[in-house]
Amino acid sequence: MAMAVLHTGSALATELFHTLSPTGTTWLRLTFAAAMLLAFTGRSLWRVLRTAARADLLATGLLGVVSAGMMLLFSEASARLPLGTATALEFLGPLAVAVATARRRRELLWLGLAAAGVLLLTSPWSAAAGAAGILFGLGSAACWALYVIGTAHVGSRFSAPHGLAVSLAVAAVVAAPFGAPAAVTALTWETALAAAGIAVLMPLIPFLLEMKALQRIGTTAYGTLAGLEPAVGLLAGLLLIAQTPTPLSLLGTAAVVTAGVGAARAGSR
Repeated sequence: MAMAVLHTGSALATELFHTLSPTGTTWLRLTFAAAMLLAFTGRSLWRVLRTAARADLLATGLLGVVSAGMMLLFSEASARLPLGTATALEFLGPLAVAVATARRRRELLWLGLAAAGVLLLTSPWSAAAGAAGILFGLGSAACWALYVIGTAHVGSRFSAPHGLAVSLAVAAVVAAPFGAPAAVTALTWETALAAAGIAVLMPLIPFLLEMKALQRIGTTAYGTLAGLEPAVGLLAGLLLIAQTPTPLSLLGTAAVVTAGVGAARAGSR
């Protein structure tokens, strides 16, 4: 559910990039999502914060920083690359974490397969994907790896609404210097309403669902499911914003999905 809603929101958000800029759109989405959660949690959040350990609050704040970085960098990548390609690059983050915890060297083959898939998706020999888009995607991958670890930790200390209310508030503040200037100057009632609606689709609902999932399943099971992300991103790009994949893109996506599922399953054994 999180993947379906997330990539629907990500695809629709690209329609605001030309008006608000990628960073401006991201900042508005984070701000609206944080405001909704802060209003929803209200007094109960204040009671939780008064009794929370300082280390747990620090971890939640760091999750907010990582969330802002992940969304800002992914927005910049998806503004320059097809949505499926940007998602495949981002997925290298949690995949690298899965491989790093592998007990057998042969499991590094999964990382090699994923790298081959990304090469097919980006086709650097044809300059189809710009270097800037690829670098933004890789930066988002690093943030997503930290996001998964941080979400599992924060979810073990707070309820999902309380933990996300704090982390998204921090994320909105961190993203403000990058996105607020462009968003405020171009903001209209129509774009504000559109950004608020997309904020529900991404990040509000997916982040809540992911924290709920990580409170119930291990990171290995989560990694197996997350291996489907590039395929879902490619499908969302096709259906919602008419980004038709090439045969190489389909082959590359299949390789990345196979690598993600294989690495997670190998880790579970």
